[in-house]
Parts: sequence; C-alpha cells; structure tokens
Amino acid sequence: MEQIGVLSEGNIYDLQTAEALNITGDEIKADNSPESLEILRHSCAHMMAQAIKELYPEAKFFVGPVVKEGFYYDFKVDSKISDDDLPTIEKKMKEIANRKLPIERFQESREEIENKFANDELKQAVLKNITDDTLTVYKQGDFEDLCRGPHLPNTRMIRAFKLTRVAGAYLGGDEENEMITRIYGIAFFDKKELNDYVKMLEEAKKRDHRKLGNELELFAFNEDIGAGLPLWLPNGARLRGKLERLLYKAHRVRGYEPVRGPEILKANQWVKSGHYANYKENMYFTTIDEQEYGIKPMNCVGHIQIYKNDLVSYKDLPKKFFEYGVVHRHELSGAMHGLFRVREFTQDDAHIFCLPSQVKNVIIDVLEFVDSLMKLFDFKYEMEVSTKPKKAIGSDEFWETTTQAIMNALDSEGLEYGIDEGGGAFYGPKIDIKILDAIGRKWQCGTVQVDMNLPTSFEMEYINDKGEKEQPVMIHRAILGSFERFIGILTEHTAGEFPFVIAPTQVIIVPIADTHVEYAKQIQKELLYDEIDSEVFDMNESLNKRIRMAEKKRVPMILVLGDEEVENKTVALRDRRKREQSNMSKEEFIKMLNDINNGSKI
Repeated sequence: MEQIGVLSEGNIYDLQTAEALNITGDEIKADNSPESLEILRHSCAHMMAQAIKELYPEAKFFVGPVVKEGFYYDFKVDSKISDDDLPTIEKKMKEIANRKLPIERFQESREEIENKFANDELKQAVLKNITDDTLTVYKQGDFEDLCRGPHLPNTRMIRAFKLTRVAGAYLGGDEENEMITRIYGIAFFDKKELNDYVKMLEEAKKRDHRKLGNELELFAFNEDIGAGLPLWLPNGARLRGKLERLLYKAHRVRGYEPVRGPEILKANQWVKSGHYANYKENMYFTTIDEQEYGIKPMNCVGHIQIYKNDLVSYKDLPKKFFEYGVVHRHELSGAMHGLFRVREFTQDDAHIFCLPSQVKNVIIDVLEFVDSLMKLFDFKYEMEVSTKPKKAIGSDEFWETTTQAIMNALDSEGLEYGIDEGGGAFYGPKIDIKILDAIGRKWQCGTVQVDMNLPTSFEMEYINDKGEKEQPVMIHRAILGSFERFIGILTEHTAGEFPFVIAPTQVIIVPIADTHVEYAKQIQKELLYDEIDSEVFDMNESLNKRIRMAEKKRVPMILVLGDEEVENKTVALRDRRKREQSNMSKEEFIKMLNDINNGSKI
C-alpha cells in the first residue's frame, strides 16, 4: 500500500511537506484510516475546485477544508449552481483524475501571494487571517490555491468520490458578509466504502426527521415567528411530554431535586461566569431599566444561585439539581437544520455539587444513567474525553487535575473512551456521549463536565466536618443534550416508529361500522385514564383504506373492532408488519399496555 503522508506528534503531513521540513514519524498509507482519508479528501476538494474553475472560469475560491462529513469548498461564480449541476462537476473531476496530474507544493513570499491574488477578494479575505511571511501554494495542472496541505502526490489516486449537496454559506461564517456557494463531497480509497456511504445517504434521506416530522405532524417551523424556533404540534408535544415524564421519574429515583431558574439574568452574572468574555457572540442581550440583561444560553448560573440560597453542610453533598431548562443561543442562519440546530431548545440539564472525594463516584453514577437510557432506546454509544480548548479559563494545573480525575473514573470501571484534544468547554474538561444510530451515523448528545472555576467565581461554599468553609466541585450534566436534538435523532434512528412508551399515538382503533364506534370511544377513554394515547379512525372511508391509513401512521398498535369484539368485550390486535391479527379481552389488552409502560424504566 502506497505511503501518502507522515503522522508526527498528532499532526498530519504530506510527503512533500515532511521532506521540506525534515519531519519524520509514522507512515500514513492509502488505507481508509482517518489520517489517510483527511489527505485524500483535502486533495479531492482541490480537484473539485479545479473542475469548477474549468466549468466556470470566473470562479473565485475561499476555503476548502476537510470536515466530519467529508469536505467542502466555498466559492463564488456568476451562475446559480444547484444539486442538478453536481453530476456535471463530478464528470469533470473524473476527467482530471484520469489526467494523473502531479500535485505540487510551492513556497512563496506573502508579497508574491498578495500580488498573485490581487484581484481575488475571497483570497484576500483568507490572507487577512494568516500572519505568516512565507506561505504555501499547491498546484495541479492549471489550478493552484493557497493551502497548507496535506495532499496526495497526484490526482490518479482520487477515484471513489461523490458530491453530496449544494448549500449557501456566509463568507467566513459571518452573517454580516455576503452569501457564497458551498459544495459538500465525500471520498474514499475503496469503491465499496463509497457505495456503502451512498446507500447510507439514501437511507438517511428516507429517515430525515424534517420529512418525517412533517408527515407525522410532530413539529413545524414558521418564518413569521422566526428562524430556528420550533412549533411543537399536538403529536410532537405528546411525544415530548412522555419523554419528559419518563426522565423526571428516572431523575427522582436517583436523588435529583427539580429546580427552575429564570430565563433572563443581569449581564453581570454572565460576566462573573465567564460567558460574557467567552460566549457573548452566541447570546442575546437586552436592556431593562438601563441595566443590561442576558437571556440564558445555559442553566448553570441559576442553579448556582439556588445552591447559594441556603447554608450547605458536607453532609448534604452531593446536591443534585435538575431542570428542563429552556435556553437560547444565537445560531447563524446557514447553520440551522431542523431540530438539530435551533435558536431555542430545552436541555435535560443537571448540576451536581459535591466534595472533591465524591467526583469519581458521581461520574460513575451519571454514566450508569446514560447507559440505562441508551439501552431503552436501543442506541449504541461511545465516549470521548475532551481536553482544554484554546479559549479557556483556569490554570493548567486545574485542567490537568480535572482531566485526570475524569479518566480515572472511566478507567476504574474499565470503560473505553477516546480523546478529543481541545474539545473541552471553556470552563472545564468533559466526557462527551456520542450515540450510533440504526444506519451507523454518530451523533453528539450528552455531556459530563467537571468545573471548579464557577464555584470559585461565585464564591460557593459548604461547611466541612471541622466547621470550616470549603469550595465544592460542580459537575454539569446532560444526557439527551437537548430534547429537540434527541427527538430529531430518535426520529431518524427509528424511522418514525417510536417505542411504545413515548409514541405520540400508541394505539389506533378502527371500528368496522358505525355501530362499533361507541365501543371504540369507550376503549379510547379507558386508555387515556392510563395515560395511553389513542385515535379512533371512524372517518367516512372503506375499512381497508382506514387500516392502510393507520399503518402509515407508524403507530405501535392497531385495533380492529367488529360485532364479535363489541359483544364479547374483546379486541382484535393487528400486527401491521406481519399483517396478522390476534384476539384478546379488553382487560388483557389494557394490562399488556400498562406492563409495557411499567417495564420501560430508566
């Protein structure tokens, strides 16, 4: 297998850069490893840009990085480009690959680069963010671009690729700037890997929570009230309410106390917490009585003040507060995506205040909670420990101590985890919970964060066994992450066929004739007393059509009621997958449903 790069101290270098800078390290081969795919996809992005330039000679390019879902390039052309144009661009890319062009690296002075791209406002925008005096350019055929690499030696190795979608993007991610075009793509060394990925994309389109949310009437968005602000329709509100109740009980049996903080706080609280300096661009502010206030992006400050409302003894610790906290965060217009990225959402948030000696056990308890929830919804999951980011508060000693405490807790339970260098919150390291859905995609959901900075900033205290004041440790914890995002993920994971315990409509009752409607409504009322939601399909349609309509609703249970069922007080339970029916008494049916609900514990 051909070598295409070098891995040294966690950094990826292509062969040309490694030779120029005399860098040695582990070989990177063309083998679909994460490191090799980064090199391949970076080169494929340049090849896409070259194809665009040949098709649209006036094209100007901003940046073309490798991202989690493959790669993209931001650019500007005079024409309007849509998904319908992607096959044409792909065809041109294949032509370029067949030319087997060498990809060459050159070093040039900043002055040379500025002169070369003097008439390219996008490249000038890139240069504003670079301070180096000597820059690198990569060239293949007639195409060249300012770039650090890494890249493959030539275009012949780029064979298995697919352009996936066209999107709009604000220049530099700033919505004050102009909107330019972005094309996403994916590439592998192996054709089979690409085919498998394309099949996954096709399946993902069928499961898209925005499409299913509309079909199942779960939620809606309305530009009249504002972007990124979901409207929960009755079906969605029922589903969400059941999930909330399920989690409420799970929290209470684990010793959590419900609390609620205000949604708007004086700005000085956000200054003290560090959010004003480190997170202000993501927040909304207003002025009341000539005083600045900030709408909360997180629930931690409110919970801190609830903790400080009373004198706390070491015997009271750990204290566990939880809240379904509504928060607001400013997301760029182009970044919002269904329920996955919204401007208002509700966290299943909790904060645990404990002794330093209790941190390990608290983390283990939280991870047990996570495991219980994931098993209920049939999710596999992975964990990552996220370390100190560039923008952070607190000493190096704090970061080293708390990061090691997290790893010790995981190691003591024999739990596997990865490391996300620089991925921590600005106030502390964390464990990120990443769930795997039914078609193999990975989603960031829950998080566990250890924080000693906020207790210091807010002068939090407890009375120790000697009657002295000490500072507690604060642990931030969310398992779902947010109800919105989790419901979006769960919708796609289940393809809209939700588990019985949270399904918005759990039973559809189909009376065969008008004479059976009264019995159907009697069952519906009895089910509602047991908090089981049902619908009666007594519309003016044929029986077969009503059954087909019920099956399309993806409900767990369908009942068909006729003369025999009314007379004997029984039900005919229809299995919509097998298209089979079984009979049981009404009491047996209701007991069966209650047993399912009672057995679905977290």
